[in-house]
Amino acid sequence: MTGAAVTTANPPVRRLADWSADRLREFADEHGTPLYVVDIERVRENAARLRESFPDAAIDYAVKANARTPVLAAIAEVGFGAECASAGEVVRACEAGFADVRYTAVNPPARDLDRVVECADEHEITITVGALDTLDALAERDWSGEIYVRVNPGVGAGHHEKVRTGADPKFGIPIDRAAAAVRDADERGFAVEGLHAHAGSGILETEDLAAHRALVERMSDLADEIAAANIDLDTVSVGGGFGVPYRDTEAPLDVDTLARATREAFSADARLGIEPGRYLVADAGVLLAEVTTVKPTPETTVVGVDAGMTTLARPALYDAFHEIRSLVATVEGRETVAATVAGPVCESGDVLGRDRELPAPERGDFLAVGNAGAYGYEMASTYNSRPRPAIVALDGDGGELCVRRETIADLGRLER
Repeated sequence: MTGAAVTTANPPVRRLADWSADRLREFADEHGTPLYVVDIERVRENAARLRESFPDAAIDYAVKANARTPVLAAIAEVGFGAECASAGEVVRACEAGFADVRYTAVNPPARDLDRVVECADEHEITITVGALDTLDALAERDWSGEIYVRVNPGVGAGHHEKVRTGADPKFGIPIDRAAAAVRDADERGFAVEGLHAHAGSGILETEDLAAHRALVERMSDLADEIAAANIDLDTVSVGGGFGVPYRDTEAPLDVDTLARATREAFSADARLGIEPGRYLVADAGVLLAEVTTVKPTPETTVVGVDAGMTTLARPALYDAFHEIRSLVATVEGRETVAATVAGPVCESGDVLGRDRELPAPERGDFLAVGNAGAYGYEMASTYNSRPRPAIVALDGDGGELCVRRETIADLGRLER
């Protein structure tokens, strides 16, 4: 595996310690920091493992997890479809070569619908509707393509309350009204291709898997009800949200067990669909940062770095844990300290990790932040007028800059 020392051909999770510290230091020296590094071969490996566990399923990659071109192109090449949350993601997926693209419209802005309908003139695009008035909006645009109906199954799961979508009224048509909505769409002449539901993001724990299974069962029952109305569905997609262990003490998701439980719960006379995002890309990426300040305090050693909440938002947004590792070549003579790794933003929430045991950091050291391939660069911002970082893509033996670092001059390029 590029940049890593691993003991098996395709381990179920790649830990931060599996990355080569020497190579990561080389990238940081060559391209500067903050810097994302994404291993495209690891993305392919994750995709292959998922396909092996779900051999007959329709697999659509959730583009919002990582929409960088090398990632999208690799996933398109293995034959997965793309599940998109915006018109921008639809365009990027089409440009990356996906044969099947689906736009999941959540309170869709008019300009998004306009652009998606325009793209459908040249690409195979399906639109998932989560409200009846979206059908009206599509009718106004003479939409003649296929649609999915998004269902709110009344059951949610995930790593944080902000990403548990399955029971949130924002998402989808309530399950007790969904069959009627499908019949209405069919009577209006829409080609209803399938159903879609999603429990949440980061499903890993036993209770999350139980919620996922309950969702699958409810969707199967709904599909049977729709079939009884003589409406044939091609696919019932039960979403993604498959989790990865962010802590090295957590066991990886047993995807074979998940697949078996999903198949056991799925009884619909239609093709099973899944929509993985994080599972494909999280452990394929790391974030590199340089130590800029070391400040001993009575409570902790504050280790200031040049990456923060504008570079990786998940810790500030979700209290998410990301493993942090020192990349110093030798730790001889350094004691271990309990460190708070903090960024340069003037907010107390700008912390990448608290109480982390690290070899006593010094200015100029490089640190690596693990499992940063999902929702890392995608959530990066220019808050505080801080330019976004660069990205290096590894593929095979080489690594190339695929996203250049923004400059301060870039920050004003849209202003007049």
